[in-house]
Amino acid sequence: MMPGKIWFVGAGPGDPDLLTVKGRRLLEESGAILYAGSLVDKAATLLAPPGCVIRDSKDMTLDEMSDWLFDQASRHATVVRLQTGDPGLYGALIEMTRPLTAAGIAWAVVPGVSSAMAAVAAAGETLTLPEVTQTVILTRVAGRTPMPDGEDLESLASHHCTLCIYLSITLLHEVQKALRAAGWAEDAPILVVQKASWPGEEKIIRGTLADIKQKCQAEQVSSQAMIVASPTLGSADWETLARSKLYDPSFTHRFRRGLAKTSENTNG
Repeated sequence: MMPGKIWFVGAGPGDPDLLTVKGRRLLEESGAILYAGSLVDKAATLLAPPGCVIRDSKDMTLDEMSDWLFDQASRHATVVRLQTGDPGLYGALIEMTRPLTAAGIAWAVVPGVSSAMAAVAAAGETLTLPEVTQTVILTRVAGRTPMPDGEDLESLASHHCTLCIYLSITLLHEVQKALRAAGWAEDAPILVVQKASWPGEEKIIRGTLADIKQKCQAEQVSSQAMIVASPTLGSADWETLARSKLYDPSFTHRFRRGLAKTSENTNG
């Protein structure tokens, strides 16, 4: 066993304040940090102690990153690989940890806030609503990375639940095509958030299936953007909502006994 331990830390969506407490502590005590400079705000690395070795991985191959982590683990007790969002979602986590395990190097993962959650938070929206949708699908459009059989966007969109579509802003026309084929209406609301939570760089674009591409082009949004298609969008302005059963006065659970509903007197 080598003396150091490698921590794969989720940096969250961009705002350094959205790092977990544990992730922040590890950065503050790390001897070396490998961060994804093209996606992670460099401000997060300012938490590093004096003398910490900091390397941007944006120009490195996977093998080069693994070699760097191997080398730093032989020199430092705590090494951090700082990844955007959550390490387990659209990251090369398993590709990087397999050789570490084979070499007997200790590693662990610290989860992070995903851009899907940050996007709906920035827009003041919700992913689920009672009697509207209780399902969220995290997915992407096929690009250079193909989609497995049965996971094409049209098939997933046929459920008409909430779709959080990653890594697909340059393929927004394909998103529109898939949703239309799945029966989504032209006036279905679509939300796009670029750089959710990034101080001074966040953009929120609201539109419909029909016009969201044109709106994104007008705002020059072409990278680092989350696409959300959901029947819940805009619900803050609806006239009526189905209320949550958990907080209904008549709902009984182990912490509260519900009040019996009384029928209204219709005789005047």
